[in-house]
Amino acid sequence: MNVGLICPVWFPVPPEAYGGTERVVALLADGLVDAGHDVTLFASGDSQTRARLESVFQTAPSEWIGHTYWEMQHTVHAIRKGSEFDVVHDHTGLLGLALGGLLSVPFCHTVHGPLDGGPGRFYENVVELAPKAKLISISMNQRKPKQDLPWIANCPNALDLSVYPFRRKSGGDYLLFLGRMSPDKGAHRALAVALETGLPLKIAAKCREPLEIRYFDEFIRPHLGESIEYVGEVGHADKVELLMGARALIFPIDWEEPFGLVVIEAMACGTPVIATRRGAVPEILEHGRTGVIVDRYRDMEDEAVLECADSLDPVVLRREVEERFSPEHMVANYVAAYEATIAATPSA
Repeated sequence: MNVGLICPVWFPVPPEAYGGTERVVALLADGLVDAGHDVTLFASGDSQTRARLESVFQTAPSEWIGHTYWEMQHTVHAIRKGSEFDVVHDHTGLLGLALGGLLSVPFCHTVHGPLDGGPGRFYENVVELAPKAKLISISMNQRKPKQDLPWIANCPNALDLSVYPFRRKSGGDYLLFLGRMSPDKGAHRALAVALETGLPLKIAAKCREPLEIRYFDEFIRPHLGESIEYVGEVGHADKVELLMGARALIFPIDWEEPFGLVVIEAMACGTPVIATRRGAVPEILEHGRTGVIVDRYRDMEDEAVLECADSLDPVVLRREVEERFSPEHMVANYVAAYEATIAATPSA
């Protein structure tokens, strides 16, 4: 199969630090090539891939993130070449979905963000401009606000397990928060849990944009000290080291997160996750076997919750990721989605 993959242009593939979508696309592109498919990846020129790389920008224009002028150049270049492929698969967002409606070849789009509220209504509007497009979710919960969109498949994210060392013994005494510096991710809630339990907390989070910086200055910075440490935005090696040394990863989200890649990253390292029952958490974790799920973040302060996390078997956590979230499993799901997209698309 000849596949055109369109990745967001803001970060190289794979990203050095933050960039969950780019990391998933990197795995997918390489996995499709390994499976014998002919793949062209549309991404920034500083990307590393086994696929054929097509670029408008030599380096990722990260400093211009969110500016349509830069995103438009990248996406238009990919769409103009769309007729060369058996199927075009977009990961960029609403702009890519809208422009994909111009293609006559089969076209599918992975929804990486939430669909409640304004984003969901916007997706409904854009789908009207691309009536032949098929959508792919990354969790079934993600679909709930807009179940009538033209879904073709559900393809959970995956990890390259070769770069996640496995720890068979329990970690250290600190809790870990890993993610974006934003209220919905909940660094301040992780901080409250740490202060109440008296356990040390390490916070590793992206904090670049104005709203992120404002949130950090108001809710996190005043509490930093001996037991609460902000380690900044970390690269992969440092992230894995933090996960390997943590007693547990705290995942106190307060929104319908479509997936939550950091959850399976922790599991791959054998590190237990304590998470609130939001988004895709119940699809990823089985309470008491592969993670600990609570209804409210304040429940994380209960000693019984921490003891439950301590009792989880690291071998079981790792095996769960190997069986459900491997690149091979994700690639097989996407190939099936491509075949379904092609079958559902009328011939021109």
